[in-house]
Amino acid sequence: MTVDLFVGVPVRDYAVAVAWYERLLGAPPSFLPNDVEAVWELAEHRYIYIEVRPEHAGHAMSTVFASDFDTRIAGIAGRGLKPAEVETYDNGVRKAIFRDPDGNEIGFGGAPA
Repeated sequence: MTVDLFVGVPVRDYAVAVAWYERLLGAPPSFLPNDVEAVWELAEHRYIYIEVRPEHAGHAMSTVFASDFDTRIAGIAGRGLKPAEVETYDNGVRKAIFRDPDGNEIGFGGAPA
């Protein structure tokens, strides 16, 4: 059985959000289903999308756990974005939290260093 996962992020300004997520994710959208949504495929059957929904913007919270945590965070930094917070839990798991222009929280987690 295949399961697709779509994580939605409500935003206020489409152009501003697309530009920010391109920097965060390092690529243009994978596809544009309509004029108020943009979708990035993070891995097979795993997607994050923005949608213009101003009344809900700023309330999303998501975390992507990645095996290439250090490389991914360095790549994002190379594109000019720095995490708002970096955490290391008692078990050594790490998390870098980014906030988009609307305040939505997009985190990247990684195994202990």
